[in-house]
Amino acid sequence: MRIYPAIDLKDGQCVRLLHGDFDKKTVYSSDPVSTALRWQDAGSDYLHVVDLDGARSGEAKNRAVIKKICENVHMKVQTGGGIRAMKDIDELISCGVSRVILGTAAVKNFALVEEAVKKYGDKIAVGIDAKDGFVATDGWEKVSSLRALDFAKKVENAGVKTIIYTDISTDGALTGPNIPAMLEMCASTNLNVIASGGVSSIEDIKALLTTPIEGVITGRAIYDGKLDLKEAVSLCFAKD
Repeated sequence: MRIYPAIDLKDGQCVRLLHGDFDKKTVYSSDPVSTALRWQDAGSDYLHVVDLDGARSGEAKNRAVIKKICENVHMKVQTGGGIRAMKDIDELISCGVSRVILGTAAVKNFALVEEAVKKYGDKIAVGIDAKDGFVATDGWEKVSSLRALDFAKKVENAGVKTIIYTDISTDGALTGPNIPAMLEMCASTNLNVIASGGVSSIEDIKALLTTPIEGVITGRAIYDGKLDLKEAVSLCFAKD
């Protein structure tokens, strides 16, 4: 299992939101590059970056920051938020991004998923953000009538190999991940599932290690010092 430290960007700063609420924001750093290097020094080999402004507005407002991160780290970088067209995907890949995550666009314009997978293969992932089992879009501000599990099967049929599955109710709350939901997703598909939301301690990492998920994203826990990233990464390497 891989640990993906998260950098959530808003107005060029590293922040975390509680339950995806833009009004419940904590700013952790005004220097995303130094934060990325900090997580790299802890042993991480893959970074998860989200353009929160982009996710909310559909406009790429932090792309220059993402490019700068890619230029300064040797980790692989996956990113999502505000990606609405092939030109966005092309631009991010050219910036050095290893995996592009389609979220709202995947729900509203499924043809983009199909086109992107055809062009870039496993460099394309889909982010499925769920609230009470239903897909949320537009920076988590809207909840659709589409069941998360049904949508996962749809993207798998389109050739997607990896999904980032976020339980909004646990994200940023340090309440522990929704393991039953992750297990259901793994059992019902052949996708590589990256879990996101709720990780609060090394005990949560140990619990997730017993599941078949490919990786886990952690944000607030490592910023607040509740989870030692170096310890978590070492634990996963030892397990492998």
